[in-house]
Amino acid sequence: MSWRSGSRGVVLTAYHPSGRAGDAPGGGVESKRWQDRNKYRRSGQYTMNHDHSKKIPDGASFDRSGSQDSLDELSMDDYWKELENIHETRGNNHEERVALVVKEPDEGELEEEWLKEAGLSNLFGESSGDSLESVVFLSTLTRTQKAAVEKRIETVTQTMRKKNKQHQIPDVRDIFRLQNDSKGKVCDGSEPSAVRTSENKNEIHDGTKGPKFSLGTDEQKSLLEDMPSSDTDINLEISFSEQAANLKDSSVVKMCKGGGGDTLLPNFRLPKDKTGTTKIGDLAPQDMKKVYSLALIELTALYDILGTEFKQQKAVKIKTKDSGLFGVPLSLLLEQDQKKVPGTKTPLIFQKLIAQIEETTLETEGLLRIPGVATRVKGLCQELEAKFYEGTFNWENVKQHDAASLLKLFIRELPQPLLTVEYLKAFQDVQNLPTRKQQLQALNLLVILLPEANRDTLKVLLEFLQRVIDHRDKNKMTLKNVAMVMAPNLFTFHGLGSKAIEQSDFAMAAGTANVMRFMIQYQKLLWTIPKFIVNQVRKQNTEGQKKEKKDKAVKKLLKKMAYDREKHEKQEKSPNDTDVPQGVIRVQAPHLSKVSMAIQLTEELKAGDIVARFLSQKSGNVQTLKKEEVFLYEIGGNIGERCLDDDTYMKDLYQLNPNAEWVIKPKQS
Repeated sequence: MSWRSGSRGVVLTAYHPSGRAGDAPGGGVESKRWQDRNKYRRSGQYTMNHDHSKKIPDGASFDRSGSQDSLDELSMDDYWKELENIHETRGNNHEERVALVVKEPDEGELEEEWLKEAGLSNLFGESSGDSLESVVFLSTLTRTQKAAVEKRIETVTQTMRKKNKQHQIPDVRDIFRLQNDSKGKVCDGSEPSAVRTSENKNEIHDGTKGPKFSLGTDEQKSLLEDMPSSDTDINLEISFSEQAANLKDSSVVKMCKGGGGDTLLPNFRLPKDKTGTTKIGDLAPQDMKKVYSLALIELTALYDILGTEFKQQKAVKIKTKDSGLFGVPLSLLLEQDQKKVPGTKTPLIFQKLIAQIEETTLETEGLLRIPGVATRVKGLCQELEAKFYEGTFNWENVKQHDAASLLKLFIRELPQPLLTVEYLKAFQDVQNLPTRKQQLQALNLLVILLPEANRDTLKVLLEFLQRVIDHRDKNKMTLKNVAMVMAPNLFTFHGLGSKAIEQSDFAMAAGTANVMRFMIQYQKLLWTIPKFIVNQVRKQNTEGQKKEKKDKAVKKLLKKMAYDREKHEKQEKSPNDTDVPQGVIRVQAPHLSKVSMAIQLTEELKAGDIVARFLSQKSGNVQTLKKEEVFLYEIGGNIGERCLDDDTYMKDLYQLNPNAEWVIKPKQS
């Protein structure tokens, strides 16, 4: 792939992959050309650009702080060699090219698109008067999140006024005042203000009794400072951007810098949450939509606080292959694969290549690093395109290093990067955040923001890479080695919006290698939805329900429906279904032999205990399900639907959501 600057954007050139060559010429034997360039790499004169004649200017400073402190140029050999292999592969390919144009937005377009992505498009434009839903949404935001929204609205407003658009253009202060007027006072109980100051109290007062949700606002600043936490504890209860703002100028901040090596990465952990850990995939789609909006706002607020620019890139739609394996859009691949294997979440060719690599052994020395034979990989690629879906491809002809080269080729040749055009630069910019903990927090939010197909494919890839690393004593592929080899394959769209790569190639390479290292090392943490975001979703659902009830017509309808339902239930109710007493929940299990059971809540009762109790009720007329196949779900109340982890303390969760129903069922794929 090559790139060039255009008058309106950056042009990235992708290649049709049919007839693709392998990762390196000569079957992995170092060429004279590679040995010569090795001298440049070691002297700091080799660059990531395709124009290898360019040198890094004398005196160019390489920022090795933060995430890059563990890498020096000598330790980057695997990275540079992999990049060289990729460039050689593309250089030897003379097939038709397709240009991927990344549009540079006009003034205000970026912020307008951001507001749409955040679900706040009705705050401006023709529909700006209909903002009741946004009022509910805004009322749940933290101080730093509101500041991020206000900043974008202000930019859009100024742009619209300059262009004299014939739309209603509200003042940003009026937008935030809407929520104050709707309640008679500010949602935090303070004097009206678009953005709260650190002197305000940020309690969420709604004038009603019920569970209170921690949203990570200023009332918890002292709590944050007093909490007995270690540098390796990841606090998911308080907004990441609020933590950064509160600790920015505090001596509490520790930069977490140190030497390299796998063992020196911090052993980050999540303190146990008694109401349960929420993973991506545990929530219903309607709640995940809210999670996406909140994650985008939170990530933007975090980058704002830390002084890092956050800009989403936009790729102009281009014509891509509509069939085949390599160079086909991920969504299209899944669409055609799901016709063959319903419910599959990752491309079948991707799954098969990983299985083929693992079929031999993961103890092969240099696995992923040593490329396959170029001519053989090229032939296999062509043969796969023709025979894979027919089921006539002979996998016995695929050697392990060839399969590894094909796997990397598949990732590189996606028409848009696996980390997406929109967020690739944000992934790269993680390296610029001050502390490793903040880098991990940003990666957590970025993973949430990825489209489902990209996120699922990335998850399978990272899990596979960890299995390779688990055999490092035999295959010599440590966490650092694997990250070095894989980073160029995920970040080779490195021309996106960057105009100063020539002066920071080493910094960019080392930074992306470390981002890759972080994603592999902390993958289990990255698929966790922070509790403060889940609480904000709960708050939105609660506030939305209140506003619905204020509508007289809706109230009347609900009353009639409730009356009819109650009348029907009285007629149908059996003696065993009488109202449960205080401190007892009724759990339904329609897929099990025991379909209903009243459960007494105790301090130590966990979700896993309830599932085990149901499974112990044997019956011959119901299909036996294993414990790992069924889960307890929290449904309704202030959440749409949430799959509970086995260690959730039920009494604590019941107090958080007393109106929920409890159902045991298999987890939907």
